[in-house]
Amino acid sequence: MPRRLAGFRKRTRHKLQKTARTKGKTSLKRFFQKLAVGDKVSLNADPAVHGGLYRMKFHNKNGIVVGMKGRCYEVAVKDGGKTKTFIVHPVHLKKQV
Repeated sequence: MPRRLAGFRKRTRHKLQKTARTKGKTSLKRFFQKLAVGDKVSLNADPAVHGGLYRMKFHNKNGIVVGMKGRCYEVAVKDGGKTKTFIVHPVHLKKQV
């Protein structure tokens, strides 16, 4: 039997589950939210939307919006001593107050 290679969403069985209250359609408010450069955001994946997703290693991490690429945002996240930049769809971002 062929063996599946490591995919983008591997080992995310419980990490990408929605709670009972959030199941259903994705909120349009979150889908079309506007963020400014310099805003602090939290990376919270919406499992219903597959596009513009980041590696699950960075789930629930905090970052800063650096710029835009099309409809997506560039988010800088610290990983140890390095700063990494991701291109993330706004549905996977939660603005911090």
